Amino acid sequence: MGKYQSDAETLLKEIGGKENIAAVSHCATRMRFVLNDQSKANEKAIEDIPSVKGMFTNAGQFQVIIGNDVPVFYNDFVAVSGVEGVSKDQSKALAKQNLNPVQRAIAVLAEIFTPLIPAIIVGGLILGFRNVLEGIQFGGSTIVEKSVFWNGVNGFLWLPGEAIFHFLPVGITWSIAKKMGTTQILGIILGITLVSPQLLNAYSVAGTAAADIPFWDFGFAQVQMIGYQAQVIPAMLAGFLLAYLEIFFRRVIPQSISMIFVPLFSLVPTIIAAHVVLGPIGWTIGSWISGIVNAGLTSSISWLFSAVFGFLYAPLVITGLHHMTNAIDMQLIADFKSTNLWPMIALSNIAQGSAVLAVIFLHKGNEKEEQVSIPAMISCYLGVTEPAMFGINLKYVYPFVAAMIGSGLAGMFSTLMGVRANAIGVGGLPGLLAINTTIGGGWIAYILAMGIAVAIPFILTIVFRRQGILNKLDPVGANGALYSPELEPALAGASSSTNFTAETPLSTTTQTTVEMYFAPTDGTIIPITEVKDPVFSQKMMGDGYAIQPASSLIYSPVEGKITNIFDTKHAIGILTPGGAEVLVHMGLDTVELKGEPFTVHVKENDQVTPDTLLAEMNLDDVKLAGKETDIIVALTNDDRVHDFKLSATGVVKHAQKIGEANVN
Repeated sequence: MGKYQSDAETLLKEIGGKENIAAVSHCATRMRFVLNDQSKANEKAIEDIPSVKGMFTNAGQFQVIIGNDVPVFYNDFVAVSGVEGVSKDQSKALAKQNLNPVQRAIAVLAEIFTPLIPAIIVGGLILGFRNVLEGIQFGGSTIVEKSVFWNGVNGFLWLPGEAIFHFLPVGITWSIAKKMGTTQILGIILGITLVSPQLLNAYSVAGTAAADIPFWDFGFAQVQMIGYQAQVIPAMLAGFLLAYLEIFFRRVIPQSISMIFVPLFSLVPTIIAAHVVLGPIGWTIGSWISGIVNAGLTSSISWLFSAVFGFLYAPLVITGLHHMTNAIDMQLIADFKSTNLWPMIALSNIAQGSAVLAVIFLHKGNEKEEQVSIPAMISCYLGVTEPAMFGINLKYVYPFVAAMIGSGLAGMFSTLMGVRANAIGVGGLPGLLAINTTIGGGWIAYILAMGIAVAIPFILTIVFRRQGILNKLDPVGANGALYSPELEPALAGASSSTNFTAETPLSTTTQTTVEMYFAPTDGTIIPITEVKDPVFSQKMMGDGYAIQPASSLIYSPVEGKITNIFDTKHAIGILTPGGAEVLVHMGLDTVELKGEPFTVHVKENDQVTPDTLLAEMNLDDVKLAGKETDIIVALTNDDRVHDFKLSATGVVKHAQKIGEANVN
């Protein structure tokens, strides 16, 4: 009988039986199911299975968190179910059957823009800084008018600013080629042909007389030589045409001559189609979309349009539909040189953080929850809301609703005051830098909107709590207090929490040791609650920490013995002398990369110390794949590890002590 046979049999039954499973696979921590009918899964019963630490649904996959022993559990599940596993890629493909057409379209959009987000954020910060230098009057003149140095800086910064935004089609066509598995250099070349200096710049078209627009003369027809700088939809249409043509010609052209004719027959027709058909059509569609959004946000009912968008943006983040706003924002900037959508998105970030701030106030003294809530609040104010929403606001519900209301009111005020942004970039409080200071209310109006996004969610969260609105999961504490730490297990399902376990007196026969934890590489240490994966950020795998690496060399964070090296090389298990099971997980969702960016330097049963090189991770390859490079160190056996304390955050060096844990 397998170690997890009983639990596997229960999971098979409660998930709807063998006939409800379209595919099953696993990664370092979780079982990944594609179910034919997810409504047949009894989530309450699955949650009660002893070896199950949690579950969630993402991109059509029903994911059940098991922990370090997931390979053993997986084998037992296959044995009792008779369902053969599939590869991660096959599983993802099958998962699309659970997505409706809109969800599939949004998923595609997200996959295209996700690799571009780092560049867009940098570009937003650059344009925001240039906005301060050249757009704000200080004593009757701007900084660039007063200073030769800052005028030079302002001019120099336009070099990367132009590269990021004007040449955005190059990034889009490359990203599509990468997503479709076609030749990426052809995607890059296609993008360049859309923004080539040979063409009339898209921003100059409106001010150029029709007779002065250059054209290619083919005798029987003339084609205008117009560029598509910053245009999103023309680049997407051209990118997908190139990818599908390449896929088609790969099938029909013999392998012996494919190197010559596949690129030729794919690229040249696409370039022609892009300038003759797709570009003009895409430009028109993009103009319609941005025009409708802009009209809605500048019309007589703009207050209603903006209030609804501000109210619903946070739920859009949960569903993943918020990715579509990237394309709309970029099109608005291309057509109107600014966007009135992005300011409301940044305000929604602030509102979610303010609701968490109110929870911190209400639950003052709950040190365990503060390990989640305080970093989550800071993260929101810097533009990342997922830790706050999944870790705090959705758990209690009423802070989430309070934040939605505050976001809607702040967005309505911002729109009524005519606030617009020059670019999209970092949200939250730094979003102020992107605000256009020459249109509408500018900075003053946006600062007032930010004040609304702070005050309203904070006040409403407290009111909802005290009036018992939407807060059944946050009961009144002892002696009428708003919160009591003694109620923590009921509030957060924390019976498996490492920190709560530490509050229980240890038996006098139990021997406790203190073990040291070190930085596995150079970089920036962050609390595990800030990791952009709910399995880790919600401590489903246990407490721990993460590091944003500045080096590709990954060392052991503890002394111990290697117990497990995953086939995909992205995760390594270590057992410490005190019995703590430590998972070193390199990158997020990097199981999909099938080990390519990783080189492992240890083998199972090796003894390791913080000076032992475990592996190397090619950071550039991981980033190019659109994955986060965070290295997570998770302490996965709650029954042995108590009261983990992260004593260092910020920039650290390899082998620097950053935490300790009691182990028995």
